[in-house]
Amino acid sequence: MEYLFNSKGKHIANFVGNQLHSPKGKNIGHYLKKDGVFIDMKGKYLGEIVQKNRLMSQRNSPYKNINYGRYGNYGNIGNYGNPGNYGSIGNVPGYDDISNFDNN
Repeated sequence: MEYLFNSKGKHIANFVGNQLHSPKGKNIGHYLKKDGVFIDMKGKYLGEIVQKNRLMSQRNSPYKNINYGRYGNYGNIGNYGNPGNYGSIGNVPGYDDISNFDNN
């Protein structure tokens, strides 16, 4: 299990196996190892890991126009706790933060 953060250091997701889960545990996406990207529950590009533990969306990603299909819902893994703020890395050229999934 890996905690993933936005550029400001806020905990926004948990990476467990090949699944992406919100901090509260809801399955929100899947990891495509071959492409090194995460897709959302509808099969669309969501983002990728930047600088070791930041989940961000690349503005000009070639994967944004691909529909990978639905991979299914793997349920809720529960809450792994709050790791706190990991610290800001500032703006990362070419990338945008992804919203907090528990607020969607």
